Amino acid sequence: MTRAIMHGCNGKMGQVITGLCKEDPDIEIVAGIDVSNHIKNEYPVYQSLWDCKEEADVIIDFASAQAADVLIDYSVQKEIPVVICTTGLSEEQIERIEAAAQKTAVLRSANMSMGINILMDLLKKAAKVLAPAGFDMEIVEKHHNQKVDAPSGTALALADAMNNALEENYEYKYDRSQERKKREKYEIGIQAVRGGNIVGEHEVIFAGTDEVIEFKHTAYSKAIFGKGAIEAAKFLAGKPAGFYDMSDVIQSADR
Repeated sequence: MTRAIMHGCNGKMGQVITGLCKEDPDIEIVAGIDVSNHIKNEYPVYQSLWDCKEEADVIIDFASAQAADVLIDYSVQKEIPVVICTTGLSEEQIERIEAAAQKTAVLRSANMSMGINILMDLLKKAAKVLAPAGFDMEIVEKHHNQKVDAPSGTALALADAMNNALEENYEYKYDRSQERKKREKYEIGIQAVRGGNIVGEHEVIFAGTDEVIEFKHTAYSKAIFGKGAIEAAKFLAGKPAGFYDMSDVIQSADR
């Protein structure tokens, strides 16, 4: 049984993970951390990690970027592995997280969905074969009308997965409306669609001569990110110091 501290327990994702853990016999939330106390949980909730009295094997973080510094200090001092799911971190905070991985186990990924991370692995293999054969690569991502950033971090992560698998360095093209010229060979087009309450959809297109191959992932709820975080927490508990990501979780499931 993995004992977890839920950092940001009263936020939307914190409550999603709380519900999922109730149905998972292999993990238990022993304590929660949140500055808000408007929700009653079955576990004790503290406003600060330093007030937490319960012992745990791992911390799941779905709080805010402002709380990341305390989280990093706490996980290093207590040597508790931490799954960092919070987005919007500064470059300085990311550097601190990477430094913390020298003293405790840290897992951070651009997207916690198991499906997206499987897709990244498939795209690396596809790009290695198809790009040298002359296939053009394009990404179309769709999200709800309240999302302020474009393209999505996941779209960029998918592009990076393909780009890093290739010998040539591909340029990312976000907008073709400002110039009239044909598509360059070494580029990956990334387009963003915003509308309605679309949770998240990512389509990757490999377009060749007389044939097209498409990979598509659709998120129907944010629960997929919670499920991924839980699997990551169970994987990370007991691991030695180091920096991990969701590809490590997937590889461990293959064994």
